[in-house]
Amino acid sequence: MNSNVENGAEAASKALARTQTASTKLTAAEFTELESVATNKGLSPGEWIREVLLREVRQASGRDPTEILLTEIIGLQMFLTNALAPIVQGDRMSSEQYQDLMRHVKTNKHKAAQEVLIQKKE
Repeated sequence: MNSNVENGAEAASKALARTQTASTKLTAAEFTELESVATNKGLSPGEWIREVLLREVRQASGRDPTEILLTEIIGLQMFLTNALAPIVQGDRMSSEQYQDLMRHVKTNKHKAAQEVLIQKKE
């Protein structure tokens, strides 16, 4: 791996470093209960707490994790479908076409995900 890629990976890792703490006090019985649930999920108590807290925050703020994931999957599907079509036909995609495709995906993936969710509810 070249050093530019490594430096970029290190910078991204540092940018995403977990530096903030949220804490609470528990009784010994509560902690034992928490530890048991976390262990059954294959997680440390801290990682399980983090997952639960973030899931609750995202749901309370209207950011449904399932909807977020569906939006990104649909975005990938849109990108791959439109990026691979020219390649399969033996054509090349110009830099401008690539940028247009990226703008199209960013602009339309949310609407496409909403349409899928609406169809699912019908």
